[in-house]
Amino acid sequence: MSETTERIKCLIIGSGPAGYTAAIYAARADMNPIMYTGMEPGGQLTTTTEVDNFPGYPEGIDGPTMMVQLQQQAERFGTQVRIGMITEVKFATEKGGIHKAQVDGDKWIEADTVIISTGASAKYLGLESEQRLRGGGVSACAVCDGFFYKGQDVAIVGGGDTAAEEATYLSKICNKVTMLVRKDEMRASKAMQHRVTNTKNIDLRYNTEIDEVLGEQVVEGLRMKNNQTGEKETIDITGLFIAIGHKPNTDIFKGQIDMDNTGYIVTKPKTTETNIPGVFASGDVQDKEYRQAITAAGTGCMAALDAERYLADVGAIEEVSTTTNW
Repeated sequence: MSETTERIKCLIIGSGPAGYTAAIYAARADMNPIMYTGMEPGGQLTTTTEVDNFPGYPEGIDGPTMMVQLQQQAERFGTQVRIGMITEVKFATEKGGIHKAQVDGDKWIEADTVIISTGASAKYLGLESEQRLRGGGVSACAVCDGFFYKGQDVAIVGGGDTAAEEATYLSKICNKVTMLVRKDEMRASKAMQHRVTNTKNIDLRYNTEIDEVLGEQVVEGLRMKNNQTGEKETIDITGLFIAIGHKPNTDIFKGQIDMDNTGYIVTKPKTTETNIPGVFASGDVQDKEYRQAITAAGTGCMAALDAERYLADVGAIEEVSTTTNW
């Protein structure tokens, strides 16, 4: 069967701060980028009520508004933003090869360069009350949202290094931090465990899980349950932080892109280059350390610049569509 297959210079997969920043830079470099937004247009920031730590917003801004503005800026320079999901990829392994991507399990497009900005999704407990109050006091990022709970009582769930680090961060700005660890010990490194246990305003609860998050519109309290004795206890809190890990959105790239043992894309040092020539990764999909909007935007810029240099090296195409026999 013969059909016309769209051929483009730059395909951006994902629409968070990394993807939109990559789009802005790629569009300004006349790469005519096309972005597919994925299932969550705008990424995780669309579930964030207030963004206070992104430079340029002295009064802060809500996440959805910020993402709309980033999209408008990308489109102003010529980016085509398309609602859709890339469901399969076939990457060329040789330098200068043409990469293929399938949209919504249907049509295929071809691209000289691909920027992967699919992000990482925070893991949640799955409780109805937890999901209902996301954005109303339930957060998966203490560094992002902890400031709003200054001087208040909060709780955090998790037993790894991230949970320990975020608990100590919260302890510096909050009145009291109740830390819930599901098992009878923490998974965090000994150094991080000592930091937690030596912090006076962290109340460490082992063998403890959430029974229910209390509150209608915002978090007002927490009902905890000891999973050994069955005993329940209610405490008053205004914020709940879930720190049980993130899952990078990289499933469709497995077997083609080099990843670490948790699924994060591995990029070459000081670049956004992957093991595949012409394929770049930016944002949380390749960053499990910082996971901030500003760092994601920075790597989005890097990815576009890396892609521009790659195209200049291999010779940019002039035609954006061709006919291919499948």
